[in-house]
Amino acid sequence: MSSDVTDEIAHSQKDYTDTDPALSPNADSAIRVNDVAKYYQIYASPGDRLKQFIVPRLQRLVGLAPSHYGREFRALDGVSFDIPRGETVGIIGRNGSGKSTLLQMICGTLAPTGGEIATHGRIAALLELGAGFDPEFTGRENVYMNATVLGLTRSEIDARFDDILAFSEIGDFIDQPVKTYSSGMYVRLAFAVIAHVDADILVIDEALAVGDAFFVQKCMRFLRQFMKTGTVLFVSHDTAAVLSLCERAIWLDNGRIATQGAPKDVADDYLKAFFESNQGAGQAGARDSSASRRESAQRKTRDMRLDFINTTQHRNDIELFEFDPSASGFGKGGAVIESAVLTDLDGNPLSWVVGGEEVTLEIHARANSDEPLRRPIIGFYVKDRLGQTLFGDNTFVTYRDAPVSTGPGQPLQARFTFRMPVLPHGDYSISTAIADGTQDDHVQHHWIHDALFFKSHSSSQSHGLVGIPMHDISLEVESPYEAD
Repeated sequence: MSSDVTDEIAHSQKDYTDTDPALSPNADSAIRVNDVAKYYQIYASPGDRLKQFIVPRLQRLVGLAPSHYGREFRALDGVSFDIPRGETVGIIGRNGSGKSTLLQMICGTLAPTGGEIATHGRIAALLELGAGFDPEFTGRENVYMNATVLGLTRSEIDARFDDILAFSEIGDFIDQPVKTYSSGMYVRLAFAVIAHVDADILVIDEALAVGDAFFVQKCMRFLRQFMKTGTVLFVSHDTAAVLSLCERAIWLDNGRIATQGAPKDVADDYLKAFFESNQGAGQAGARDSSASRRESAQRKTRDMRLDFINTTQHRNDIELFEFDPSASGFGKGGAVIESAVLTDLDGNPLSWVVGGEEVTLEIHARANSDEPLRRPIIGFYVKDRLGQTLFGDNTFVTYRDAPVSTGPGQPLQARFTFRMPVLPHGDYSISTAIADGTQDDHVQHHWIHDALFFKSHSSSQSHGLVGIPMHDISLEVESPYEAD
């Protein structure tokens, strides 16, 4: 894209911080939405649309009341909220409830029919797939166009272009028309741009549902870092994402705010209404006041999941991928993680794991520095696709009273044996690290964010972050208690 084109866009683009002083939010507010509405006229046929364009005008000329050939659809009606600076807010709701419409109006790509919207700071938006990209332009040209629209000058884009390209990881495709890109490549390039424009506010519309596990984890690390200082507003159908990331949630229902507040309370209300609309509201029956007899004898329990371990219907199949030595990380470099692998109890490397079975995570490291590691600590975290830590451990407590020391170049091996949880369908990763010191005071020598990836395929786990194999599950109808 030529410099005169980007300069013209920059000249014509209205600064996101330029708002009417009467509408400007207070000093602590990033976004203020006041009684906002968005109405559309819906027509039964193209003929009705044409009539609405012509007939009312003729009727007014002859003094008649104008006719209406369509009906009004209220995508949003009377929506009001205020988001302070630095807060992360999630918007949930069914399809058609007005979520995407609201985000587009906040970003300025749609004008409200009524009400006021004021923002304070630069907004970077990742809306529906491909929004803001011209399919005929190359990726490079779209980077310059999109970043210019977001407020950067050409010299600023030039200085950041290599970082944007590295973040997107699309390589030589940067000079191909984006109409040839896959959906994942679209998201990679779009997120790479908004990650490098020094935004004050991030607006994301369900975009991270697309993309491979490696890139999603990178985006989540950026997002969690941005959340420490910036403001985030995003739409998601995933209530787990709202609970994990947000300080507040807003539930939109039929264009209006049904409720807003703590994410757990809002998610609970939303799920309750969702299930009631599908199966009808239930009414808890009165509990029988008569006592019931229970057997008090202890009975031997067993793992019921083992009965189904060889059936595809209930088995939790988890595919493992190889250790990635090039994965991003950090540390002082006094030691390095050389490999990580999941094995069975006999030490055989695994390519697949069954949830509920015992496995061993082996982490191999080596001391690099001339100085010995006096109290080496090796540990790991298992994270889901949102970057939430599911579980993890390290060697400190086990060797707290008898620390293991190493000399220069000496290899170390840590082994963690545990029962693999039953995991919902999705992508997961294992982060590994080696440090020197104590649990509270240590030097981090090598931390690898996503050393191992694995994918849960078929699973009987449908609720919660992980599943625990049950020893026994029963349901009985007991006889009423009869007094002697």
